[in-house]
Amino acid sequence: QVRLVESGGGSVQAGDSLRLSCAVSGRIFSNHAIGWFRQAPGKEREFVAVKYWSGSGTTYSDSVKGRFTISRDSVKDIMYLQMNNLKLEDTAVYYCAASPRPMQTTARFFNSWGQGTRVTVSS
Repeated sequence: QVRLVESGGGSVQAGDSLRLSCAVSGRIFSNHAIGWFRQAPGKEREFVAVKYWSGSGTTYSDSVKGRFTISRDSVKDIMYLQMNNLKLEDTAVYYCAASPRPMQTTARFFNSWGQGTRVTVSS
């Protein structure tokens, strides 16, 4: 079982930056994919970014490409999501999740989820 705990959410203004953290523990292997997803009010859960736990391989959604960066701290066992130039439409609850399948971008293939951290972007 993989355990994931998100932190770092908050309320910011458009154009600001925020860094989310996902602390990972349990039976995690280098070929697990760790993904970030988000869910805005009234909308379906949306893929944001994914990276192998080994640190290799990265995929971003088109909506965040060039603004968000996913990275891993191998000492602290944390997967980060650095979010720059935040926009109003980035407002959502952000979740990290683990998948034993390679580089998935579909939520149903992720079998371990954190509790989420809320990000609110205002003008």
